Amino acid sequence: MGNIRIFSSEKLSLNLSSKLNRSQSHYINKVMRIKANENFSLFNNSGEWEARINGISKGIVEFTVIKHLRSQENTKEIWLAFSPIKSSYFNFMIQKSTELGITKFLPIIFDRTIVRKINNQRLEKIVIEAAEQSNRINIPKIEKPQNLKKFLNKNKGKINLIFTDLNSKNKKLDLNKLTNKPVCIIIGPEGDFSEVEREEILSYEGVNSIKINENILRSETAAISAISIVNYFTNL
Repeated sequence: MGNIRIFSSEKLSLNLSSKLNRSQSHYINKVMRIKANENFSLFNNSGEWEARINGISKGIVEFTVIKHLRSQENTKEIWLAFSPIKSSYFNFMIQKSTELGITKFLPIIFDRTIVRKINNQRLEKIVIEAAEQSNRINIPKIEKPQNLKKFLNKNKGKINLIFTDLNSKNKKLDLNKLTNKPVCIIIGPEGDFSEVEREEILSYEGVNSIKINENILRSETAAISAISIVNYFTNL
């Protein structure tokens, strides 16, 4: 059995004794069948720790932290600015983007965005589960939805903006144009960017326009493809 990892919202330290919540206790005890005196891992943005189950009382797992395993990750900042889409595809995109290393999600309401409300609580649950399964320590941040103009103004001069543009002739990411600022990939809505939005994005200082595929991709496919390309080039 692989290592069982649980995200903890409380501060972790050696010899800490505490309890899991009811949902986490059910997962540990009923789904993964971990019993008293067996170990599992707890993590949050401060690091990862090994814990031992002291007992299970009324369905609640009681534990003690017995070992420090890893410190906080020194990860590169890769953000995803995206349009909300239909829930099943949306959940898939958030899950896979978390697995691929996205550190911040920025929902953008574009002119052609169809889904204009998101369930932040649901998204947080998805990113935590994806982080648990993919051996991540850092949990991606999720910003509140905003329009394109606010996003561009708020991040002016602060990011390397990767624009996935079907009209671009550029098919390769130019590493010489990237600074040590966070890399932010921007993905359009299901109806694509409007011409006004394209002009606004292309006028952003430091934008890198790239054509990631000859075909028209679904939003979730474009996100996964673009993140994989950025990961490849930034790891060269």
